[in-house]
Amino acid sequence: MISPFALTDESLYQRWRDQKLEHYPQNLGELIVQVKDPRQLSISEHQVMLQCLRKTNMVIYASNSGEDEDKAIAHSLAQQFGLQKLDHNWLADDDGLTSLTVANQGERSSYIPYSNRLIQWHTDGYYNLPSQQIQGLLLHCVRSARQGGENRLLDHEVAYVLLREQNPDFIQALMQPDVMTIPPRTDEHGIARGEQTGPVFSITADGNLHMRYTIRARNVVWKEDALTQDALAALSEILNSHSPYIYQGRLEPGMGLVSNNVLHDRSAFVDEENHRRLLYRARYMDRCANTGVMTQLPQPWWGQS
Repeated sequence: MISPFALTDESLYQRWRDQKLEHYPQNLGELIVQVKDPRQLSISEHQVMLQCLRKTNMVIYASNSGEDEDKAIAHSLAQQFGLQKLDHNWLADDDGLTSLTVANQGERSSYIPYSNRLIQWHTDGYYNLPSQQIQGLLLHCVRSARQGGENRLLDHEVAYVLLREQNPDFIQALMQPDVMTIPPRTDEHGIARGEQTGPVFSITADGNLHMRYTIRARNVVWKEDALTQDALAALSEILNSHSPYIYQGRLEPGMGLVSNNVLHDRSAFVDEENHRRLLYRARYMDRCANTGVMTQLPQPWWGQS
């Protein structure tokens, strides 16, 4: 497999790395694209968003849709970027979107995404089956909180680079097929979701990088060899640093994030009493179209390896 994420071709990796980091956005504002109607982007709006996605695996749009609760906004936008394989995950709404808002009762009330508490660094779907890994993630903000609810964002490809530059063995450790285990989820009927074991970093069939990760300490079992522990410590240090590659900001009404499931977190927040924060989340088992590593550089570049 030809991929700069494989550890077998250092020259290929270095050429890709240099291209990746050249003119990389320096702040969150460089990721924001103003659009008139996210349901139907203009050709120029789509092109600017696509260019940002190709560079950083994420883009933020800002529109005038405000607090419109129409779910077609999220569905239509996703389709314009080739996101088709919607993950109808547990606790999602009937249409496959998940309404992220504080739940005070019912099944959702037991889980952090439906609370106002901090959510630590992760990629979505880290507990999914290997055949159902989340490649694409979309968030659309209908209402923001009175205070808090900010996200930090880090391109998982950049996280890979920062680790590999420290020690390529860290990448090898985190590519082990048994490095990260999520214990089963149980309910009153028994096992609702089986144990899931797999790598943190993996390379897809088309040469792209996928990352499966959570920084949470509970309900995660890590391989205990020394190299893995050192790699995890190095990754944690990156995530808790003031790296210029980590962006921080808050989605406001009419804004949203389209991404190839980059690393992200969420700060705690405080709602208005009768005006609760609401975001729609959509997870996809495909990545945004025409953003793969093979599309980012001209074909002669690949022939140099």
